[in-house]
Amino acid sequence: MKFVQIIDFETERMEEMRELVQQAEQRTAGRSGGPTHRLVLQDRNTPNRYLVVIEFESYEDAMRNSNDPETTKMAEQMAALCTRPPSFTDCDVREMTELK
Repeated sequence: MKFVQIIDFETERMEEMRELVQQAEQRTAGRSGGPTHRLVLQDRNTPNRYLVVIEFESYEDAMRNSNDPETTKMAEQMAALCTRPPSFTDCDVREMTELK
């Protein structure tokens, strides 16, 4: 079953966040079990608030990724760029439909 983690955070340093993510993706390119999709959303009513939806093939893949030292390092660096601690929501995907 597909699994999604939603990360809710606030930052005034989004460009630095993007750079960290790009560097991490380069380091982990080709590694199996990592994220399959990422969606970055910006709150229209709170411009420094972002939601990132990260999809994995399974909960187990997500947990392996979360326990990887590279992921831990990146999460710590990203948290340092936030104006409040990020919050995480873990979800099992029950249904997904392509509408177009």
